[in-house]
Amino acid sequence: MEYIVRNKDVIYGNEDLEHLHTFKNFPVFMGCTDEPENTDILADMSWFISNKSGMIQLNPLLPLDVVYKEEHGSGTVGTSWDNHHQAFAYFVTERNISKVLEIGGLHGILAKKSKELVPDLEWTIVEPNPINADDIPAKVIKGFFDDNFQSDDEYDCIVHSHVLEHIYDIDSFMNSVSNFIKEGDMVMFSVPNMDVMIERHYTNCINFEHTILLGEEHIKHLLYKYGFLISDKSYYKDDHSIFYAAEKVVDDTIPYNISNKTYDKYKTLFNDYITSHMEDVNKINKIIDNSNIPVYLFGAHVFSQYLISFGLDTSKIVSLLDNDASKEGKRLYGTNLLSQSPKILKDIPEAIVILRAGVYNDEIKEDILSNINKNIKFI
Repeated sequence: MEYIVRNKDVIYGNEDLEHLHTFKNFPVFMGCTDEPENTDILADMSWFISNKSGMIQLNPLLPLDVVYKEEHGSGTVGTSWDNHHQAFAYFVTERNISKVLEIGGLHGILAKKSKELVPDLEWTIVEPNPINADDIPAKVIKGFFDDNFQSDDEYDCIVHSHVLEHIYDIDSFMNSVSNFIKEGDMVMFSVPNMDVMIERHYTNCINFEHTILLGEEHIKHLLYKYGFLISDKSYYKDDHSIFYAAEKVVDDTIPYNISNKTYDKYKTLFNDYITSHMEDVNKINKIIDNSNIPVYLFGAHVFSQYLISFGLDTSKIVSLLDNDASKEGKRLYGTNLLSQSPKILKDIPEAIVILRAGVYNDEIKEDILSNINKNIKFI
């Protein structure tokens, strides 16, 4: 496997990266698989911070075809995600726009919800691996959005949802967006609220897919750098996503400097993130080691891969639980644990469920206790 070296700060381009922590032999794919365990690829996941911008970033990067070897259902399952897509559709369609180019849009969910609100809205999706679905109310272009992307159509708005944090060269991406549209046009996007996620130690914050810890100051800097002014910003829940609407006002840079306190802020947050997880996993191991009832781990996803990397004792775990039916019976990549529906808890007298799913914790817990088994204990 050929790594991609990224030894410069993605914001300012300085060679000022300071090593923070390396997760040894971390699974390169965060989904489930039917393939044999001995085919799994593990790689060191090393995190650095820029002294000037305070940007925490992964170096080196993995090839895209390794990280995204298959679809793993992220962003498509659960009430929180459905409500997110609906809220973002409202956010997008309340603007005076007529022709949208969506970058990403794999499943066409945002296009569907937006067109339900504004049927006359013209919608095009550019996506490297589009889902072939007859009910997507949009023109779909198979490909990547970059400086080489061309279209005979003119769009007055570029939209993307939970794409920006996946971009390897975010400065180049923002430059491509700016070059593609003209003054007066809009860019609207949703990103995970990473500032809150790292503060609350959510394990899905940064990983081999989310290779930068994209804070609000970093986003503002990138928008200003490429001539955009933020016209509106909205928070979906207090710890899930931030919606941005920005207008391109000039074909030039608008002066804006990231605070010189950003480095100290993010270094402290990251170190606390590591320490708290180590302490948390130690507590979990003590609890399950002294328990005589079945133990399950929720999340056939990166949540569980992180806990295992921090030292979670998997010998005590019966199986993983996940609400995504497409994962049922499959093995979480990098582990020997199989995924099952939480419905298997229905007739169990008592059991422990380890739950560290960040923003989705309350939704998951409420569903299990109300609809499956009220006697389940969560740790």
